[in-house]
Amino acid sequence: MANFPSIDPDYGIRKTSSPKVRVVKMGDGYEQRLTYGLNQNLKEYAVSFKNLPETDADTIETFLDARAADNASFTWTPPGESASSKFICIHWTKTIPFANRATIKTMFKEVAEP
Repeated sequence: MANFPSIDPDYGIRKTSSPKVRVVKMGDGYEQRLTYGLNQNLKEYAVSFKNLPETDADTIETFLDARAADNASFTWTPPGESASSKFICIHWTKTIPFANRATIKTMFKEVAEP
């Protein structure tokens, strides 16, 4: 299991939760909500690494390319969290705003794997 490189992201991370809930509506206007599945509330993180040295940006991009090539997840500890989880990167972009500087924007999706 690969660990994400120890390069800190910028502040302003967006964390998205989408719990899996089924709603049963009764004929009299009442409804009942039920969560289903073992891992019903996996998270997604929009993570940015702004104005990195080109070598750090290349390290991140090479790491993500390798995980995409072998369809493997990686461990990462989100800022402010105490434990790491397993993630995949569903997409990323790299821009080069200045010479020898780069910005990478990613979307990490938590996965439930043993």
